[in-house]
Formats: sequence, structure tokens, C-alpha cells
Amino acid sequence: MTTARLFAKTKKIRRLNTRFEHFTAELDQLLAWESAIDPRVEAAAMEIVCQVHERGDAAVIEYTNQFDRRNLTAAAEFQLEATALQQALERITVSERQALEQAAKRVQAYHQHQIQQSWHYTESDGSLLGQQILPLERVGIYVPGGSASYPSSVLMTAIPARIAGVDEIIMVVPAPAGQLNDLVVAAAAIAKVDKLYTIGGAQAVAALAYGTDTIQSVDKIVGPGNSYVAAAKRAVFGRVAIDMIAGPSEILIICDGHTDPEWIAMDLLSQAEHDRQAQAILLSPNSAFLDAVEQALQQLLPTLPRADIASESLTRRGALIEVEDITQALALSNRIAPEHLELSVEQPQRYLPQIRHAGAIFLGRYTAEALGDYCAGPSHVLPTSGSARFSSPLGVYDFQKRSSIIDCSQQGADQLGRIAAKLARGEGLEAHARSAEYRFKKR
Repeated sequence: MTTARLFAKTKKIRRLNTRFEHFTAELDQLLAWESAIDPRVEAAAMEIVCQVHERGDAAVIEYTNQFDRRNLTAAAEFQLEATALQQALERITVSERQALEQAAKRVQAYHQHQIQQSWHYTESDGSLLGQQILPLERVGIYVPGGSASYPSSVLMTAIPARIAGVDEIIMVVPAPAGQLNDLVVAAAAIAKVDKLYTIGGAQAVAALAYGTDTIQSVDKIVGPGNSYVAAAKRAVFGRVAIDMIAGPSEILIICDGHTDPEWIAMDLLSQAEHDRQAQAILLSPNSAFLDAVEQALQQLLPTLPRADIASESLTRRGALIEVEDITQALALSNRIAPEHLELSVEQPQRYLPQIRHAGAIFLGRYTAEALGDYCAGPSHVLPTSGSARFSSPLGVYDFQKRSSIIDCSQQGADQLGRIAAKLARGEGLEAHARSAEYRFKKR
């Protein structure tokens, strides 16, 4: 009996109730992601990073052959020429190309609104203060390519970088057994990726961070990956910038009980099918509705090609939670700080002021989270594992850096110098004080 059919027979998804005595402890257990930092994974990733740092392309080839079942003999074999990107674009069907181009157009239109401009102002004494905002020179985008391929991730990372004005976008994507998804490569062509290397895992992250004879080092690495990719990003942070340490995909749905239960069930399944550690949670004050959604899950799950993955995700980390009302559901949502939040209720916009922590917010009964994954516009690279409390979706701003501008007039230097000298001596830094004073003492 498959895992999916076992789920349908035994109803193993958790049912929680905020009124129960031990609800808080049960919720904490549900939210705990025990694989967040695995010492064995961290050690293995660190060893790979060190080897690539020391041996460059040779180590990249060695690990790629080992983990991706490749037979590379030279670094040139893992770089795709620009013509290969264009050929992939020509090989896909007309409808596939149209879908990619339409999605790219929407992603571009949305992120155009995120462009930040340099600014300055002049004080009364003629001093100028401001901020110069410039794009990063070179970024690396990591695109998963193992059990599933994600052309959408190419668009969601490369297009904001291109809009920001990044000089060079380098993409890495694993090609297990030498196989590449044409949609992924075609998306790279549409997003105008500059270079594409068919490598993945910790070795790809290390190559982007430290550079090799073939791959030039980048300033920032973005994009989701498996636990080894996450560990490698953690290891190279500081040498380069990273977007975030991404955990398994998450969806939290708040529903008043008046949306079609099959819609909600499929929304839960849409995230559960990502990964065995993905998390799908439904909050509702309507117990009968929770029953209906559970029944819909039982019926729909066996129809999915990735049913076993979705079933394990639901049984291990999924839950249907009965709350007292929508207000309590919103408070729980803020505590959980989900990657994706669906607010499937009447007049959802009125609740926006109460939503403090969420990566992406999907309002109304017709806004399926899957639309955000592919073509709504915002990047689907989002904070997970509660990090939406302090992190934001990937955007144009992630590919820009800011420099402060200070241009003192003579009068401004005199005034600021006296303040700075006083504070510097208070900190015991005499050279600082004198440096500030020299600008007005010698006049």
C-alpha cells in the first residue's frame, strides 16, 4: 500500500484545537524543523567548500561526477554556450514559450516598482549628505535541478537582478546524469542570464563564492536549494552575500469556512508536493469545514503524481487547526510567520493591517498560492521557517548596494568638527579628535 493510500485510509493529518490544554506545546512541536541544521550535512558541505576553495575546477568536477553521475573531464564541459540557451528556447513548444514569456513580463512589471534611486540633500551651510545606490557587479543564482526542475526560479531571481542593473548574472543548475530541463535553460535565455554552468550542490556555491579558473567569483548568491546548498551558503557568507537560508516550503491558510473545501485542500497539497518536509497548515473557526477539507485531501491526494511526497509532508508536518475566530487565526499566523499566507475570507483587505509577519500574502478566495509561484509578479523566493519576522521576499533591492555620501562645506566642517572632537575624546580616541579639529583650527 502506498503512503498516499495509507494516508487516505488512516487519516493521519493532525487535528489541533486552540481550546485544548496542550495546544501551545503541540504547535511548537509542529513548527519545529529538526533538520534545520544537521551537523553531518554542515561538516560535509564545509569539506566540499574547502576543497573547491583549494583545488578549484578539479574539485568541482570531482564532486559533480560523484553526486550528479556525470563523466566530466574538463571544466569546459559544464559551461553552456549562449547558443545552447537559444536552442532550448526554440525546442520548447509554442505554448510553453508563451507561458514563460508572459510570466517574465509580469515579473518584470512588478519589480520595476522596486527600483531605488540615489538621493541627496543640501544643508543651509552648503554641506551635502545623501546616499548613492548602485547595482552589484556580479551575482550568482542557484536553480534546483534534482528531483524537480524550476524554470520559474530562473525568472524570479534573474529578472530582479537584471532590473537592478547587475553587470553579470551567472546561473548554476545541476544536471543529474547530464540531463537538463529545456524549460529551465529556455527561461535562462528569456531572463538574459549571462553565463550558465551545469553544476549544483555545495560545490557550485563554493565555486561562485571563491571563483575557479573557469567561474569568476560573485558578490552575492541567491536562490533556493537542498540542505547541502543551504549549509554551503551559510559557510561562505561573509566572503559573499547571500539572500537567505531557505528551509522547506510552507503554506498557512486562514479560511472562514465558506470557500470550496476542494480548493483549499488542493492549495495545501500544492505545497505538500514540493518536499517531504514541506509544511501545510489550515486555520479555521469552522469545525465542519475542517472535516470537509480533510475528506477532500483523502480524495484528491491519490490522484497526484507526487502523492507519496505530499502524503508524508501532510502526516509529518501538516495540520488542520480549529481556532475561535479569524482574529485568533491572524494572531497565530503572526506567531508562525509563514512563507505563504492565504487569507480566504470575505473582504480580506480589511485584515491586512493585522498581518505583521508573512513572506507573501494571498488575498481572497480566488488567489491560489500557486499563482504567486509562477506568474503573478512578485518573486517566489521568500523567507521560511519563521524568518518572515525579519526578512523580506527577494527583490530588486537585494541586488543593489548603498553608499553614504558626505560632502562638508568649510562652515559645516567647523561645526561638525567641534562635535566630533568632543565625542572622540569621550571615547578616548585622540587621533579622531585631532583629525576633526585640523579642519577648523588652522583657519
